Amino acid sequence: MHQDQEFLEYVIKAIVGNPDSVKVDRTVDERGVLLTLDLDPSDMGYVIGRRGQTARAIRTLLKIVGAKNNARVNLKINEPEGGKRSFAYANDDAAGSDDDDIDTSAVDGLTI
Repeated sequence: MHQDQEFLEYVIKAIVGNPDSVKVDRTVDERGVLLTLDLDPSDMGYVIGRRGQTARAIRTLLKIVGAKNNARVNLKINEPEGGKRSFAYANDDAAGSDDDDIDTSAVDGLTI
C-alpha cells in the first residue's frame, strides 16, 4: 500500500464509528493520484464535518503528503447508498421551492 493511501485510511479510521467499513481505492492517471473513499453512511458526517471543514482539512493534508512524494493527490468521497443527500432533494418541496411556507404577515398591507 502506498504512503498516501495508508495515511488516508489511518486518519479516516480514527474519526469514524465504523472503521471496518472504510475502504480506500487508489488510481493513478495523467492528472495524478486519485484516492476514492467508501465508508458507512452513518459516518459521512464525521468525514465531511461542519460546512465541509473536516473534508477540506483532510484534502489539504493529502496534498502535503503528495507534495512530499512529488505527486498530485486528490480525494473523492463516494456518497454511500442511503446517504442523506440522496433523499433530501428527491422532490422539489424538500429543496425549498414551495413558497407557501414563507411567512409574509409582517409585510402584508405594506405600501411603498
